[in-house]
Amino acid sequence: MGLIEFDKLPINTLVGADWDTFKRLTAGQEIDKGFKGKYYLTKAVCRLLSALKPLEDRRYRKLADKPLEMDPLFILGHWRSGTTFVHNVFACDKHFGYTTTYQTVFPHLMLWGQPFFKKNMAFLMPDKRPADNMELKVDLPQEEEFALSNMMPYTYYNFWFFPKHWAEYRDRYLLFDGITEAERQVFKDTFTRLIKVSLWNTGGTQYLSKNPPHTGRVRTLLEMFPNAKFIYLKRNPYTVFESTRNFFTHTIQPLRLQDITDEQIEANYVEAYKRLFYKYEEEKHLIPEGNLIEVRFEDFEKDAFALTEHIYQALDLPGFPEARAAIEAYLGKKKGYKKNQYKYEDRTVRVVEENWGMALKEWGYSL
Repeated sequence: MGLIEFDKLPINTLVGADWDTFKRLTAGQEIDKGFKGKYYLTKAVCRLLSALKPLEDRRYRKLADKPLEMDPLFILGHWRSGTTFVHNVFACDKHFGYTTTYQTVFPHLMLWGQPFFKKNMAFLMPDKRPADNMELKVDLPQEEEFALSNMMPYTYYNFWFFPKHWAEYRDRYLLFDGITEAERQVFKDTFTRLIKVSLWNTGGTQYLSKNPPHTGRVRTLLEMFPNAKFIYLKRNPYTVFESTRNFFTHTIQPLRLQDITDEQIEANYVEAYKRLFYKYEEEKHLIPEGNLIEVRFEDFEKDAFALTEHIYQALDLPGFPEARAAIEAYLGKKKGYKKNQYKYEDRTVRVVEENWGMALKEWGYSL
């Protein structure tokens, strides 16, 4: 158990941002009453730690010109579609490299100072994610959007801190609608740096991405990595609705610096689901034949090992024979894991059918 409970953190994850990103993200933002103490403490720690970034930048120069050996494997899908479980399974394969939980908070303290800061983070952080009881440790794989939000101001996850601008962040930085070419180039450069440091840190040769926001960025990802491979996860929209409400409501509490109601949270993720669904459907045809597989998460849960092997074969991924034992061992440990159980209220059924009916129809889900 960590020293401090997740929802009682006196700072938020912006402590790990570089100073330029922090200033540009927070400039002109309204900090609501009750969050000013968290804001000023976060700002002070961020300013202090940012003094170390030049050391990181000097060390990164040695990695900057090193080409990637392979294009990444991207795990796509809306939040709560099973992306974390699939990510953890594939991360058992040591040829994959990934962004760690520590790296998402302190992306500028990777090449210098990591042992010291990681030890302190491990001491303070909780052992489980409060929303779903999944294991939470500094070296475990984590979605990279959290790291990107500490490396540049052009990410969807700005909404965790400033939820009053949720819709703006969704359109510009989740779907890349209205984003400028200069901002999109910053995204490309920043993401490339993150990948190179992640591979160095974990010793992998192919980057393994699990990042729901990437579901709306297929075109840009292919511009960066023309031979990238993609796994797209589908899951029962009724379950996703209940699980997303639980996840977003819990996760936003220690991060936000503005007030938001539960009703506003729901309205935002309901709309984001629709936009993300259509954006992916619009762009998936750009993925070269043989580089995309779509999977129902319910099928993956039933026989994760067999479906993992099938995905390796379908996408022509290397490394399965070498990773077989590690994957089997990981799945063996998960047999006793108890997931949250959801009972669909009448209102849930109504909201899903009114707003996400396109997914129910396209994927063949029903009550």
